[in-house]
Amino acid sequence: MLRITEETVQPFEKEHIDLLRKTAPECALFLKREDDTLPLAPGKAALYGSGARKTIKGGTGSGDVNVRHFVTVEEGMERAGFEIVSKAWLDAYDQVLVDARAVFVEQIKKEAAELGINAVMYGMGKAMPEPQYEIAMDAECDLAVYVLSRISGEGADRDVSAGDINLSETEIRDILYCSRHYKKFVLVLNVGGMVNLEPVMEVKNILLLGQLGTPTGDVLADILTGVSNPSGKLAMTWAPIEQYPSTKGFGDMDDTVYNEGIYVGYRYFKTADVTPTFPFGYGLSYTKFEIGTASVAADEKKVSVTVPVTNVGTCAGKEVIQLYVSKPYVKLDQPYQELAAFAKTSELKPSENEEVTLTFSLRDLAAYDEELASYVLEKGVYWLRIGNSSEDTVVCAGLKLDADVIVKECKTICPGADIPKFIPADGMEAQERDAQLKKTEAPVYELHAELFQTEKVTYSEEPTEILNKGTGSFEDVKSGKISVEQFISSLTNEQLAYLSIGLYEDNTGMGSMIGASAQTVAGAAGETTKRLEELGVPSLVMADGPAGIRICKIYKIVDGKAKGVDNPLAGMMEFMDQEQLQMMAAMAPKPTEEEEKAPIHYAYCTAIPIGTALAQSFNTEMCEKLGDLVGKEMEQFGVHLWLAPAMNIQRSPLCGRNFEYYSEDPVVGGRIAAAITNGVQKHKGCGTTIKHFALNNQETNRMASNSIVSERALREIYLRTFEICIRESAPAAVMSSYNLVNGEHANNSKDIQTHVLRDEWGYEGAVMTDWYAVGGMIAAAGGRENKHPAGLASGCIHAGNDLVMPGMEADFEEMLSAVDNPEAKYPITRAELQVTAKRVLEMILKLA
Repeated sequence: MLRITEETVQPFEKEHIDLLRKTAPECALFLKREDDTLPLAPGKAALYGSGARKTIKGGTGSGDVNVRHFVTVEEGMERAGFEIVSKAWLDAYDQVLVDARAVFVEQIKKEAAELGINAVMYGMGKAMPEPQYEIAMDAECDLAVYVLSRISGEGADRDVSAGDINLSETEIRDILYCSRHYKKFVLVLNVGGMVNLEPVMEVKNILLLGQLGTPTGDVLADILTGVSNPSGKLAMTWAPIEQYPSTKGFGDMDDTVYNEGIYVGYRYFKTADVTPTFPFGYGLSYTKFEIGTASVAADEKKVSVTVPVTNVGTCAGKEVIQLYVSKPYVKLDQPYQELAAFAKTSELKPSENEEVTLTFSLRDLAAYDEELASYVLEKGVYWLRIGNSSEDTVVCAGLKLDADVIVKECKTICPGADIPKFIPADGMEAQERDAQLKKTEAPVYELHAELFQTEKVTYSEEPTEILNKGTGSFEDVKSGKISVEQFISSLTNEQLAYLSIGLYEDNTGMGSMIGASAQTVAGAAGETTKRLEELGVPSLVMADGPAGIRICKIYKIVDGKAKGVDNPLAGMMEFMDQEQLQMMAAMAPKPTEEEEKAPIHYAYCTAIPIGTALAQSFNTEMCEKLGDLVGKEMEQFGVHLWLAPAMNIQRSPLCGRNFEYYSEDPVVGGRIAAAITNGVQKHKGCGTTIKHFALNNQETNRMASNSIVSERALREIYLRTFEICIRESAPAAVMSSYNLVNGEHANNSKDIQTHVLRDEWGYEGAVMTDWYAVGGMIAAAGGRENKHPAGLASGCIHAGNDLVMPGMEADFEEMLSAVDNPEAKYPITRAELQVTAKRVLEMILKLA
C-alpha cells in the first residue's frame, strides 16, 4: 500500500489526468451545431450560468470522489487563453447561491420537522433547484458561453419542476438573451441527465459536455477551441418528461409499477412513433460521416455485419455505428427495433475510411415467453438495420428463421406481478412493418431451427453440510495443505456468520451511516471481518465508486487503524440543529497524544467521467483504459473491491442516481460495465462489484420501495445488462439492491441471487448487500410507517447473498437465531452458512 507523506502532485496523478483529458471528449457530443461559430479562437468571452464557476464534476453521495482539485469551466477557459469579461456576473451569482442555499437548508429542516424525521436523512441527496435572480448580463464582447448545470445524487430523485428537469424562468430568459445579443453563442450542458430544452431550442449551438471528472473545464476548452472533437452519442432518449410511459407512478413511496414492460426508452418511442427531442444513439461532432453498403455473414451461432465508414467532413473524428434488429411479431409483441451491437471507428482524417465489423448471436435476442418459462426465437424474418442513431437506421439484410426455437428452458421467477400487457399505441403495427420490410431489396439469409441447441438449466438443490474433514489455518489453505472445504468444516456457526457479515465493532449500534466503516483504508466504505485473523484470514477493503475511488484525502495511522483527518460529516452538518451539533462535538473523541504525533498521509484519487458519460463514448476500449486507471489507484491505496460499476437501467430521467448508471439499453450498459471491469481486474488483487442487483431504478424510499415488474421485462431489460457484464468480464462481486422485487427484497430473493445469477448464468463470485439494507435500519418514509418490512440477514443467507454490509451486531444475532429455527421467517441451516462463507473465503483467496 502506497503511503504518500508529501502533499505534492504525484506522477500517477498527472498521468491519469492527462489520460482523462485526452479521452473524455469521446463522452461529449453536440445536440445542435447549426452555424460556423465553432470552433472558437481564444479571446474575450462572456461566461454565464450555474456551471461556469460552480462546475459539477459528478453527482453527490457514494458516487462522489475526493480529489485534490478539479478544473472548473472558468479555470479551463482561462488556461486556454480566453479573457473572461463577465467576472462581475460570476461574483454576483456566487452570492445568490449562498443566500439561496441558506433558505433551502432551512426549508429542508422545516419539512423534516413537520414529518417527524431526521433532517440529515431527509436532506440526503436532495438537490437545491436553480434559484431565481436578477443580475445584469452587460459584458461587452462578441462571444458568450452559458453553462447550465444540474446535480443529483444518492437518496433523492429528480423533480419535474423549474430548476431541475425543467429550466427556470431565469435560465430561459438569460439563455435566450445570450442567443439573441451575442454574435457567437454556445450553450453548454454540465448535466448528468436529461433537461427539457424545448423553451431554448432556437439556440444554434448546444454542447452536451456532461460531468467529466477531474479535468472537466480543460476538456470543455479543448472542445471549444477545436483541439478535441467530441464523438459521443446519447445513451438515453431525451424527450419531454410526460412522454415517457415510465413517468406515470414513478417515485411511489410503496409500490412502483413498471407498466411499460419491455418498452423502455427508444423501444417505446420508435414503436409508438413518438419523435423525441433527441433520440437514443444521436450525437453531432465537428465532422460528418458516410456509411456505405453493409455486407453480412450469418449462421446459427454468429451474425457479422461489416460496414465501410468514410469521413466526409473537414476534420478528424470518430463515428459510432449501431446495429439494430426488428424481430418478427408472432405470439410475443416486439418493439420496432432493439440494439444488437455497436462499434466505434478509430479516428478518421477527412476522406479517410475504415471498415467496421459488428457481431452478435441471434440467440441473445430471444424473447422471454412467460407461459413456456423459456427464451424463444419465433419463426420469421429478423431484419438487420444499420445506422448512427435509433432514428436513422436502414435495413441491410434479413435473417429468416424457418421455425420457432426454444433457446433456454428456465423456471418462473419473482411471481406476483399482475400488470396488464402494455403495447404502445399509434405506432405501426408489427405485421404492417413486416409487410413493408419484405418489399425491401435487402438480401435474406436462411437460418435453420434444428441447428440451434436448447439450453436446459439445472437449478440448485438445498446444500448438504460439509462435515469435519480435519483442521488447519487459512495459511494451510493458501499453501494447498488443506482445501477450503476442510477449513470451512472446522469453523463454528459463529465464525461462519462473521465471515458473512462485514467488519463491525461490538456494542456500537449502527456504526457508520456515511459509508466509511473500514479500518485499513481511511474513508473506504467497509471491510470483510477481521475476527478470524487468528486463523490467518485477512480482510478485504471496499471503496465506493463509480466515478473513481472514494476514500479520505488526508489521514493518519493510529493504533494500526487508518483514520481520516478531514471531517466525514462535513457535508451533513448544515442540516443539523444546534443541539445536534453540540451533541456531535461532545461525543467526538479527543485525539490521543499518539494521534497528534502521527504523520499525515495523502491519498488523492482521480475522478473519471460519470457513468452516463462513459456510456456516451460507446467506446469499450477507452472504458477499459479508464478501468485500468482505477485499478492502478486501487493497488496504490490498498483497495481490493471497488463498489462499481453501477449499471441499473435508466428507466426514467427522474431517477436521481441516473448519472451513475450507463444507459436505457442493456447491451450498452452491459458492455461498458464489462470493459470497465476488465480494466480494473487486470490488476492483481483488484475486483469490481457490479451493482445494484436489481431494479434500483428510483431513490425515493429506496430501502422499502417495491418494484412491480413482469417477468419478461425483468429478464429482457433489467437483468440482461448484468448478465452481459458477467459473461464478458466475470466481476469479482455483485451488490444486491435495497428495493423489493414483486414483494420480496432483492437481497432476500433466491430467484434473483441463486436461480438466475448462479444457476442460469453460472456466476461463481460473491454477492454482498448494499449498506444497511437489512434489519431495523429502514427509516419511516415521509413521517409514516413503510408498507413493506425490512429484509433480514438470514434471508440473505437463504437467498445466496453471501455478505451483509457494512455489518452490525444485530445482523449477527438475527442470522444465528435463524439457524435450524423453523419459526424464523427465513430458517437457515449450517450448510447454507457454509456455502456463503465459502464464497467469501474464495474471494479473499483471489484478492488478498
